[in-house]
Amino acid sequence: MAGPPATIEIKDVAKSYDRGRSFAVRNISLDISAGEFIVLVGTSGSGKTTLLKLINRLLEPSAGSIHVEGKDVATGDAVSLRRRIGYVFQGVGLFPHLTVAENISVTPKLLGVDKAACAARVDELLDLMRLPRELGERFPATLSGGQRQRVGVARALAARPRIVLMDEPFGAVDPITRDALSCDYRRLHDELGLTTVMITHDVLEAVLLADRIAVLNEGQIVETGSPHDLLSGARHPYVRDLMAMPQRQADRIHALIKAGPG
Repeated sequence: MAGPPATIEIKDVAKSYDRGRSFAVRNISLDISAGEFIVLVGTSGSGKTTLLKLINRLLEPSAGSIHVEGKDVATGDAVSLRRRIGYVFQGVGLFPHLTVAENISVTPKLLGVDKAACAARVDELLDLMRLPRELGERFPATLSGGQRQRVGVARALAARPRIVLMDEPFGAVDPITRDALSCDYRRLHDELGLTTVMITHDVLEAVLLADRIAVLNEGQIVETGSPHDLLSGARHPYVRDLMAMPQRQADRIHALIKAGPG
């Protein structure tokens, strides 16, 4: 039986910044199903952010093709494409001179949503992100790091996208806040029926959040699979080493608990 249709189809994609002398990504093919939560992992410089930016045409590929919801992204308007894909990144990028409500409303206003509908959407998203509605009138500088990150997610969801791209979205906050944010986003992903492509350097975070993990190394996807499959039977040596880290961490924690106090 055929699986669900791919909402993002990446076929033989490459990206070079120096006219083919070297490649940030090369020969990448990946189908991402509607409703899937896929996490890209790999060392710095492995091509993760380049691949993410190619999906919404912040970068143009040197070769290959990308289809989003059945349409070749190269044939349409890049700005329109970006307005229907949510994007969250580590630096958040909130506009400092706009209130929280105004930041969240940026894309809906560009799409012609009226003032009353924007205000209602802001309240809805503040509730979804577990933020007090009164924060809507405050400026980003007055918020904690975790609150700013939640506002960044709310802004990405404001225009009701079906696809969300996330580049190290929770990397700039403390571990407790990061865990809460990641759990809350996974809940929203499921509740809203989103398709999410996320980058993280944290292998444990990938294992706990993803439906499927794609491991990049030197600009190529070397292996994909569910967290269970990669933890229990990764084929590529680099992937086996990567997946051994969360298991070693868990083993050390269990050993500490078993040893008891002192």
